[in-house]
Amino acid sequence: MRYLGLTDDDRQSMLAEIGVPSIDELYRDVPSEAVLSAPLPLPGHMGEMEVEQQIAALVGHSRPAGEEACFLGAGAYRHHIPAAVDALVQRGEFLTSYTPYQPEISQGTLQYLFEFQTQVAMITGMDVASASHYDGATACAEAVLMARRLTKRRRVVLSGGLHPHYGAAVKTNLQFLDADLEGLPASPGTPEDLTGRIDENTACIVVQTPDVFGQLHDLTPIAEAAHAAGALLVAVVTEPVSLGLVRSPGEMGADIVAAEGQALGNSLNFGGPYLGLFATREEFVRQMPGRVAGEARDADGKRGWVLTLSAREQHIRREKATSNICTNSGLCAL
Repeated sequence: MRYLGLTDDDRQSMLAEIGVPSIDELYRDVPSEAVLSAPLPLPGHMGEMEVEQQIAALVGHSRPAGEEACFLGAGAYRHHIPAAVDALVQRGEFLTSYTPYQPEISQGTLQYLFEFQTQVAMITGMDVASASHYDGATACAEAVLMARRLTKRRRVVLSGGLHPHYGAAVKTNLQFLDADLEGLPASPGTPEDLTGRIDENTACIVVQTPDVFGQLHDLTPIAEAAHAAGALLVAVVTEPVSLGLVRSPGEMGADIVAAEGQALGNSLNFGGPYLGLFATREEFVRQMPGRVAGEARDADGKRGWVLTLSAREQHIRREKATSNICTNSGLCAL
């Protein structure tokens, strides 16, 4: 129910209707000592985050479970989410994750996907990004498949610091393909541990930073070693907020970036749905899986947005498509 404040004219009209000349006259039966003679000394207004922090401090007296240290997650994080986010995604214009096949009636959806892709490309330091994947693990597995297509090699190396669920997703996608998967034992490791594993048959090496142990890695020497052998470096990021503080994977030489986007504005959601981020270099775009929203011009020269490079996708190429990903996590991307 909306609240619309009263104007002075509204008040006078209401008083006239009940036959009272003024507000003071209306309350004349109230004892004078009970009448407020000056504004209350209330504190100034606070922003949303300040209100949440104050309420959390009050609730903290009861020792809520959410206040305790939690070392679970490894790709699922509780960050502040402005109330405007939930209000926006529940609007009827956006409340769907369905692929916007008809640009004539989907300009709003296509525009926010285009802007989402732009932001993903910026924070990862890459040239181009897709409209989203199902989650970070799916994006990681798709990155490995893409690297195999680009290099036409069969060997894949997974670092010991890779999230085990991501490694499991890669294994699932490769189990019926002609592939040689080498997963290093769980350990933060060093660049030397990885560069020595690269040979002429290696399609890609997959490295996570910050890794599942919370350690940051300089990917530059790994990228150089991979490129010297004709292999690709797949960088995995489970905490994309970190990209605002550290060097981006693109700056360190990564060829493909797969990330989990849940921390950018989605709740924990009991484990899902989440949001896969996928970015790569421009020369690899035709092998990139997933939808891509692009800018176009109509017959009158007006700017608009469409799904572009669609010949890569399953609704056109069927079994020859780069991926079976179609309708995906578009609402989570918003």
